[in-house]
Amino acid sequence: MKIGSVETDNPVVLAPMAGITDKTFRIIAKSFGVGLVFTEMISAKALSYKNIRTESLLDLAGEAHPIAVQLFGSEPEVMAEAAVRAEAAGADIIDINMGCPVPKVVKNREGSALLETPELAASLVSAMALAARVPISVKIRLGMSKNNIIAVSFAQRMEAAGASLVTVHGRTREQYYSGQADWDLIRQVKEAVRIPVIGSGDIWKPADARRMMDQTGCDGVMIGRGALGNPWLLGQTVQLLAGKTPLPDPSPEERIAGAIHHMHQLVMVKGEAKAIPEMRKHLVWYLKGLPQTAPLKRQLMLCQSEAEAEGLLQDYLKERSFQSQQGG
Repeated sequence: MKIGSVETDNPVVLAPMAGITDKTFRIIAKSFGVGLVFTEMISAKALSYKNIRTESLLDLAGEAHPIAVQLFGSEPEVMAEAAVRAEAAGADIIDINMGCPVPKVVKNREGSALLETPELAASLVSAMALAARVPISVKIRLGMSKNNIIAVSFAQRMEAAGASLVTVHGRTREQYYSGQADWDLIRQVKEAVRIPVIGSGDIWKPADARRMMDQTGCDGVMIGRGALGNPWLLGQTVQLLAGKTPLPDPSPEERIAGAIHHMHQLVMVKGEAKAIPEMRKHLVWYLKGLPQTAPLKRQLMLCQSEAEAEGLLQDYLKERSFQSQQGG
C-alpha cells in the first residue's frame, strides 16, 4: 500500500485507539508484522500549550516504521503547528481524527463533528499539507446519523484539499460502535476517490479482512477492537492476506504469556505505578474465551503490582492444568 511517499509492507493497519495504542501496544503490533500503526489521538491544542503528558504521546523513539500520528483539533493554525511537531518527532504520516464520537470531543467541533463542517475540515487538511512534508490522512465515519450519510462527497473534498489517504469507519457517529459496519459505503468511497482507502469496522477474524478487501476494493484494512487482548489476530491477518495459512489461535498458555509480556513491557516504559492501573483492562481482555475467569478478572482489576498480577495469572494456569500441544 502506497500512501503519498510512504510504502507499507502489507495492507494490515492497527487502528488509533485512545488509551490503547501507546508505544508498548504499537511495538507488540509491529512484532506481529502489521504494515502500519497509529498512535492514540493527540490533542493539537494541548501540544500548543506544551502539555507534558500530551507531548509524551509523541514519543516514537525505538519503534519500527512507518508510524502515523493521529491529531485532533479544529483550528487550522494550531493543527498545522502540531503537524510540524509530529513530523519532527518522526511521524511518517499525520492523520486527522474526523471520526471520534465522544461528546466532549464533538462539542468542541472536533472528531466526528467535522463531518458537519466540510469546509473547516478541508481547511485543516490544506493547512497541514502545506506545513508538513509527510502525507496527511483523515479518518472519517459515514456521517453523523443514518439520515445524513456524507462519506463519499466528504472524502472527495478531503482528497481535493490535499489528503493522501482516507480511512472510513463504516458506522455513523450516532451508532458509536453498535450495529453492523456498512462495508458497501466503504466501497462507494473507494470508487469515488483516487487516493488509497483503508476500511475499518467489524474485523474480528482474518477472514473478515479478506472479505472486506474483496467486497470494497479497499487498499488496506484497519483492525481495532478485534486486537484487544488478541494481537495474534494482527499476525494471522497479515499471513492470510499474503496468501499463507494463518497460524492457529494461541493456546491458554500462550495467551497468559502474551499478557505477562505486555505487562512487563508496559512497566518498563511507564513504571509500575502508572502501568499497572492501565494494564488491568488489557489483562482482562487477554482472558477472553478462557474458562472460569470471572473470579480472576475481578482480582486483576484490583491488583496493585506487577508481581501480584503475574502471580494471579500463573496460579490460574496451574489450577486449570491446561494441556497444550504447543508448549505455551
